[in-house]
Amino acid sequence: MTSRVTLISPAMNRSLREARFDDGCRLDASGAAHAESAAGTLPAADRVWVSPTVRCRETASALGLTAVEAPELGGLDMGRWRGRTLDDVSGGEPQAVARWLTDPAAAPHDGESVRALCARVGGWLHTCEETTGRILAVVEPEIVRAVVITVLKTPEAAFWRLDVPPLTATDVSGRSGRWNLRMGRPLGAQGTATGIGTGIGTGTGTGNGNGHGHGHGNGNGH
Repeated sequence: MTSRVTLISPAMNRSLREARFDDGCRLDASGAAHAESAAGTLPAADRVWVSPTVRCRETASALGLTAVEAPELGGLDMGRWRGRTLDDVSGGEPQAVARWLTDPAAAPHDGESVRALCARVGGWLHTCEETTGRILAVVEPEIVRAVVITVLKTPEAAFWRLDVPPLTATDVSGRSGRWNLRMGRPLGAQGTATGIGTGIGTGTGTGNGNGHGHGHGNGNGH
């Protein structure tokens, strides 16, 4: 049995534009309009899931999807850094930020580590192998990163080197733990592009739980 999963990253909102750890703000007007313009372009799915965050729920709605919230697809818990920019946090806690960006097991913000996130998402992906039909999920960028780490069996240290632009599709398909990957396909009219991008950034490739880069590399691709 071949499993097929399509992951959609959320459209633009203020947190993404300001390179801020997600603080629950809504899509902005351009982000909502972009998502609405892509409605009807996605493949039919047997199951539709959504991260339990405002921007993912609003993206799914704008895409015309009736989705079920999946707690296991929640974004990376940024603890006391939630709502702040990486530049702001770096100014006050440079050593903590350095540890967080280089050690997947670190959680100096008192939230969730990258390693714990990858384990959580890996468990969800394993259940997808036992599900027939196509699965569609509108998820936070860090969920896409965790899926890529899992399917490619890549070291967790590569997590921040993966670029997940807003409102793009990442497709994984496979069976028995062997997956194929197509990453970064734009939705809507641009979605006809045939190139396959890994979205691996240059430079240090750092980013935050919003899928942003912060001067070192651009996790949103903008």
